[in-house]
Amino acid sequence: MAICALVACSLNAQVFSFTKDQMLRYTARNPFDRFEDGRPKVPDSLLEKVRGLSVEEIWSVLPGAGFPNQYEGGWDVLHPEMKLVGRAVTAQFMPLRPDINDIVQEDGKAKGYRKAQHQWVLDKLQPGDVLVADMFGKIDGGGIVGDNLATYIAVITKTGIVVDGAVRDQQGVFPIGIPVYCRSYHPSAIAGVTLTGYNIPIRIGKATVLPGDVVFGDRTGLYFIPPHLVQKVVDRAEDTHIHDQWTQEKFRTGKYKSTDIYSTPEDPALKKEYADYLKKKRGQ
Repeated sequence: MAICALVACSLNAQVFSFTKDQMLRYTARNPFDRFEDGRPKVPDSLLEKVRGLSVEEIWSVLPGAGFPNQYEGGWDVLHPEMKLVGRAVTAQFMPLRPDINDIVQEDGKAKGYRKAQHQWVLDKLQPGDVLVADMFGKIDGGGIVGDNLATYIAVITKTGIVVDGAVRDQQGVFPIGIPVYCRSYHPSAIAGVTLTGYNIPIRIGKATVLPGDVVFGDRTGLYFIPPHLVQKVVDRAEDTHIHDQWTQEKFRTGKYKSTDIYSTPEDPALKKEYADYLKKKRGQ
């Protein structure tokens, strides 16, 4: 009987959100501080360095580190000229099933949650967070936010929004000035769904996202970087920036063929020139 009760309690906790112990276990490689609930808290200073990256630079690290399923493309991007960087807060929605939804509503009420289920998650957002919502690609009835709630998210987080579903009122959301990644836009309000998970692992397209992952978005698409790999990605990117800068400077002279410079020069004099350039830029 005691074992059954323990299992039931564990399942109850998992249906809606990670317990702190579960968060610590599933994000055990995180080297940084944590929020009160255990969610990894990659430092703001490191997030600023991530802002200078590109999707290609992140791709050059993650698959080789054993994480090939962290990228997702094919988005409708609002403000593609802006990069999206922040810490993931995950939300999982499923098609409405009344018997499950009744329990979710009952549990939410017992915890003091009010109004619509997606607002339960929005009310927990903090500065630097990015809402990452698995709306299973739903468009009609998948509009998790419109201009009002997008304004709220912009003020609280100063980041942006990712939803594998829809956003309402593109005309009203655009002037708010935050990057939005969604599948499409639709005038309908969120309907026919149930919130089945908050700050748990979720699937966004072909990517697996954990709470506390660093969300990075540019014109190409989205990457969800595990916290323990963020510093490695940044360090590798700094060398890549230097290499690309030198390569492009040489090409602009018009003196070299592509094979002379790209990707690694073969000529000993050019190799030495690049090595000296790299040391200088690193401040060595």
